[in-house]
Amino acid sequence: MYYPQQSPGIAHKLPTHQHPGQVHDQSPWARHPAYGPANGAQAPTSPAYPLFAHANGTMTAMQHHPHQHIPGPLAHHHHQNSLTHAHFPSPPNGNTLQGPHGALGQNGSPGTIATQMITPHWQQQLLKCEMIRASRSPHHRARASAMAARTVHKSAIPIQNPNAIKPPETNGITTDGEGSPSSKSQAPSDASPTRASAAADHPSATVAPVAEAARPYTLARPGNTWQSLDMGGVGIKNIPKTSGLFAFTFLTTLYLNHNALQSIPPEISKLRHLELLDLSGNALMSIPPELGMLTSLKELYLFDNQLTTLPPQLGTLHQLQTLGIEGNPIEPSLKLMVQKDGTPALVSYLRDSCPIPTPPPDRQWKHLIGPAEREAMAADPTTETFSVLCYNILCERCATERLYGYTPSWALRWDYRKELILTEIVNHNADFVCLQEVDNAQYEEYFSKTLADHDYEGVYWPKSRYKMMSESERRLVDGCAIFYKASKYTLVEKHLIEYSAVAMQRPDFKKTDDMFNRVLGKDHIAVVALMENKETGTRLIVANTHLHWDPLFCDVKLVQTALLVEEVEKIAHNFARYPPRLPPTPSSAAGSGTTPNAGENNASSRPPPVYSDGYKIPVIICGDFNSVPESGVYEFLSAGSIPPDHEDFLSHLYGKYTSEGLRHRLGLKSAYAGAGEFPLTNYTPSFKGHIDYIWYSSANLSVNSILGAVDPSYLDKAVGFPNAHFPSDHLPIVSEFRVRPPREPQPARPPPVFPESSRAHT
Repeated sequence: MYYPQQSPGIAHKLPTHQHPGQVHDQSPWARHPAYGPANGAQAPTSPAYPLFAHANGTMTAMQHHPHQHIPGPLAHHHHQNSLTHAHFPSPPNGNTLQGPHGALGQNGSPGTIATQMITPHWQQQLLKCEMIRASRSPHHRARASAMAARTVHKSAIPIQNPNAIKPPETNGITTDGEGSPSSKSQAPSDASPTRASAAADHPSATVAPVAEAARPYTLARPGNTWQSLDMGGVGIKNIPKTSGLFAFTFLTTLYLNHNALQSIPPEISKLRHLELLDLSGNALMSIPPELGMLTSLKELYLFDNQLTTLPPQLGTLHQLQTLGIEGNPIEPSLKLMVQKDGTPALVSYLRDSCPIPTPPPDRQWKHLIGPAEREAMAADPTTETFSVLCYNILCERCATERLYGYTPSWALRWDYRKELILTEIVNHNADFVCLQEVDNAQYEEYFSKTLADHDYEGVYWPKSRYKMMSESERRLVDGCAIFYKASKYTLVEKHLIEYSAVAMQRPDFKKTDDMFNRVLGKDHIAVVALMENKETGTRLIVANTHLHWDPLFCDVKLVQTALLVEEVEKIAHNFARYPPRLPPTPSSAAGSGTTPNAGENNASSRPPPVYSDGYKIPVIICGDFNSVPESGVYEFLSAGSIPPDHEDFLSHLYGKYTSEGLRHRLGLKSAYAGAGEFPLTNYTPSFKGHIDYIWYSSANLSVNSILGAVDPSYLDKAVGFPNAHFPSDHLPIVSEFRVRPPREPQPARPPPVFPESSRAHT
């Protein structure tokens, strides 16, 4: 039976016109079992419904729904779940009522007021426990929801003003007559304090995992007209692994309470959108560790089972507000945590004490050229190759338990994560390493020093906000860094692109309010390095950027990308005007014999290439673009143009961008496009997708190979990153390229010469 989504606390929605003996108490505080029965009366022997009701200062025994209210087959189920039901002993776990206060002893239910720790956390636990025990009849919540939905029909017809003017759109959001927003572009008001604080607290690719606002391109919940399912109190003894229940991935609420279940199959982890799961009143002696995959859970009720312990994998349920354990012979130390500090304390303990899982196998390289071509390249001394790594490493300031509550606290510490990051970089040994979210302090004190031992030198700039901060605060500002193999490449120039500063210099932007309100307040940057191969003289432009994270500002990302490409084109044209490097003389070549030969796979016999314009120079643009392959950013970079009315502009005005459209001539392609876009580069419970890219100029570069995906079987068991094996919420992407030298200019053709015989006939 399905029904509209319903809060677990449905007792207050029951009709009030029933017989007084059939009405449930509306004040849960008055039903607290620690107070005992009134006037020394004998308490009921089952915890399956609220024990006592408080009315006018006296305690009276409560009654459950009588059999007469459930005709037909439902009466049979109700009888099986009545007070005499043998499956659910009374009181649970063999406890008996004792003491003058009628309190329940041992581990199952509350003890006396003197011995039971009654804290606000435990009071809420007991209140919810009683509410669950009151819902043991078949489909109790579905019937209560249907009863509460019986509203009185209004006889009056509301009169609407036919001349009312439709409210104008604000930031792409229209408001209906009631004032509620109905977004067609999902762009909220810029003044939203929630989004503003989120932007300040978390500049990374993902919204805080506990944020209420979902990303537009998050794994969306499958659409359905109902999202709750009540299978409680119907005597279910077994749920097979192949049950169709696990195909209802759209469910947010599932009631399996007061049945005869002795186990729950691991396949329940497929219901990733569950927010409330009630398994109370069964005969469960254990629960599957796979429940830890249901990271959207806010309420998990395990009341009145036979559980003695909990799997540590439940520690990933970072949004859990209530873990109902009352009525179980649970380990005293676990129960004490809930009694003293509430569910979050228990979840944190389980999370940090969870054993480290088996690490995944190494990611495999995927070759985009055949074996024969690879062998020919290896044998050709003129072939020039280089590799690029792009990695958002998650800055220390953002790696907090508030944002990554599913990650063990020890795995979030920088001292632990930095070693994994360094190992990842060193193992791939790429010629160019482009990192995002690098703290100012970590670049100076860690990366620049440790990577120098591996033949790397770097270029780094923090985000623009560091200019307005104190010296101590500047250390925590993150930015972008480019490291390169110093023995193989020479840094010719380095450039900083501050998007807000570049936008201010454009005359067509100065009169647009959208530019001031949406773009100029962002301090994102790009770092550009002009490189030259020491062996061959080949030039290369490497750019690294980190765009704005908020999916509701896709127009800002598009503007930032356009500004980046324009600046790279200008830099490339200036770079092409530089005279070529002089070839090494025989004496200098002989003198360098003692130095390590870093250009083993590169040509040294041909003269340095000459670039007639900037488009002939190979270009690499790396970064965290916070944009999926279906976005306007991807379309612009890959296709080279987008129209001025593109939907990602959100109807905002950005000068020539929205009057003439965007266009570039770099001929960019994503390195992973040839293999079908990489499944994901960002992996969290709230988002799994491809938002990091390595773009290359296809006219003078080709892709040899790319680093493959993480083992799918490992991802199926991982809630999200970072974790013990992956130090960031992003995955590094790596690609190897080969350089296609610019074609030599062809000599001018001589004019054609016709034979004399052909002229004689004219």
